[in-house]
Amino acid sequence: MKLLIGTNNTGKVTEIAECLRDTSIELITPKDLEKEIAAPPETGSSFAENAIQKARHYHVFTGLPTIADDSGIEVDALAGELGVHTRRWGAGPAASDEEWIAYFLKRMKEEENKRARFVCYLAHFDAGGNLHMFEGICDGTITEDLEADYLPGLPISACFRPDGYDLVYSAMGIEQKNSTSHRGRALKQFRDFLLRG
Repeated sequence: MKLLIGTNNTGKVTEIAECLRDTSIELITPKDLEKEIAAPPETGSSFAENAIQKARHYHVFTGLPTIADDSGIEVDALAGELGVHTRRWGAGPAASDEEWIAYFLKRMKEEENKRARFVCYLAHFDAGGNLHMFEGICDGTITEDLEADYLPGLPISACFRPDGYDLVYSAMGIEQKNSTSHRGRALKQFRDFLLRG
């Protein structure tokens, strides 16, 4: 089975590929296609709406079974500021990972409350055009500084420590992160759904 991963975020592609690596699914990305696809809209007011927009965009264009996620972080001290606007917040959508995370950490140093949660909604359009949704949430705290390297496009993974762990996301091994992270939890539901089918 071919499955299109509806994103150009290399960090997300890596994480999704890791979660599905021992299946018979052939993963492809928009970069693998012969014809370039314009970026999908992200005008929804929720993670779920944006995930559906992105997955539908790529599925309609290619006719392939497609998954796309929308995810972000909700920080208690910055209530209402991040969420669906996470990557466009602060230093802005054109900022590099380094610029974005530097702005974020500087802002968080002003806040006593470091509680946060990562949220992921994963939308899947199957070969018949049917929509299936999966959700993953992970609560934790923001660290004072970056505590590890991070995959391109996922800078907060180096300063988010999930509850019950001493390591930030990006310092975890593959298996540990996939069983803990918001995206890993949503992908496990998706994987189980595919294996049942």
